[in-house]
Amino acid sequence: MQKGFLLGLFAYATFSMGDATIKSLGSQISVFEIGFFSILFSGIFIFFSKPREERWREFWRMSRPFGVHGRAISGLFAGIFGIYAFTTIPLAEAYALIFLSPLFVTVLSAVVLKENIGPWRWAAVLAGIVGVILVVRPGFKTLELGHIAAIGVAFLAAMTIVLLRSLAGKEKRTSIMGVLLIYGLTFNGIASIPDFVMPNLHQLLAFAFIGLCTATGQITLLVATRIAPASQIAPSHYSQILWAVAIGMTFFHEYPDAIAVLGLAVIAGSGLLTMIREKVRLGTVRWNPFFRNRL
Repeated sequence: MQKGFLLGLFAYATFSMGDATIKSLGSQISVFEIGFFSILFSGIFIFFSKPREERWREFWRMSRPFGVHGRAISGLFAGIFGIYAFTTIPLAEAYALIFLSPLFVTVLSAVVLKENIGPWRWAAVLAGIVGVILVVRPGFKTLELGHIAAIGVAFLAAMTIVLLRSLAGKEKRTSIMGVLLIYGLTFNGIASIPDFVMPNLHQLLAFAFIGLCTATGQITLLVATRIAPASQIAPSHYSQILWAVAIGMTFFHEYPDAIAVLGLAVIAGSGLLTMIREKVRLGTVRWNPFFRNRL
């Protein structure tokens, strides 16, 4: 088995563990406070992972500031929506909707980038919609705000991919990550003030674990993209669906039925087909389209 795929499996396993920890904190602390401390601890770990040729003190020097700030804003709200989704709906359902991101990329590529979209990719979009209907089943199950938030995460992740196409190879990683950290800490810090509760030791350790998972996953994906093509890493992304089902059943007593499992499989298949058929000339680009959008 290829190293890139194995590294992808490890990265997405750590992301899933971090998301599960976020879910466990949902009944104790507000969404914004979870966002603030998660980003704070993530930033501490990410601070030491910069490329050797870059300097954090120069992160504010940007070649394309509009793209960098746009990416930061999309990451900020993706993080807030993601936390809300994880803490209000079953983990598997949240992932199912977030995994609509590759399908949104197809639509945005056609509308924004004017790419030629073939019938296979449009078929994948329709299949993904069918998969979501099987999982969520509106009319048979209650459609909650958490479902809408998860769809928002998927759309914002797709926007980020489109933005990163314009930044790839032309902007420093320290600029992209530094601006995202500032946006996240400032917005969540201010928004958390009205309902702020001083975290206890257990909660602080949970935040540290979330930060460690996020940073470890990000760094692992960076290493994976340097040693393997994106097409080799793509299948590992959908291991998160298995993790979501396993974690949800083990720790949160969330048991998807047969129809929901079928829907998850359809979503994974449609998203994977979309990724494989993406007609993007990556060249020497150092980011990959499965990169984590939120901290």
